[in-house]
Amino acid sequence: MVSAGDFRNGVTIEIDGNIYQIIEFQHVKPGKGAAFVRTKLKNIISGGVVEKTFRPTEKFENAHIDRVDMQYLYSDGDLYYFMDVNTYDQIALNQDQIGDTLKFVKENEMVKICSHKGNVFAIEPPLFVELEVTETEPGFKGDTATGASKPATVETGAVVYVPLFVDQGDKIKIDTRTGEYLSRV
Repeated sequence: MVSAGDFRNGVTIEIDGNIYQIIEFQHVKPGKGAAFVRTKLKNIISGGVVEKTFRPTEKFENAHIDRVDMQYLYSDGDLYYFMDVNTYDQIALNQDQIGDTLKFVKENEMVKICSHKGNVFAIEPPLFVELEVTETEPGFKGDTATGASKPATVETGAVVYVPLFVDQGDKIKIDTRTGEYLSRV
């Protein structure tokens, strides 16, 4: 159990059957009346963000989130297969559970599977990946005055905007949180 007075950023709690992660919190002591805790909570299953206030003495159940390193094996139609490298157990997740989190992940790469009481709600890809550019327009000399960029398709099929000097066949580093080009490798 955790009381509202002990809230910290990143703590996950269970409220009314939903699992929330605390994004922001603020202890408020008004001149008149009782103190309260103002919070911004993110529903980790739906992704929605809500703002709520609590009395500092209110208690909530801690929600334990399991993060397991798993290897992304392959996709077969609507199912995506993952394997625990320690136990060799495999799980299959459907497109609704995956979303677009694997658009920068190649087969046989490691990801973190996040679950609560056995229900998978999120997949965390590595923060940075190195992928090869499979298709892009050639850049023209003299077009660099504005710091322009062009679309490039990488080997997973995702489209990333890259500087004009990046050519087909180049390996590039991508930030998976934002989908932005970082550098050539």
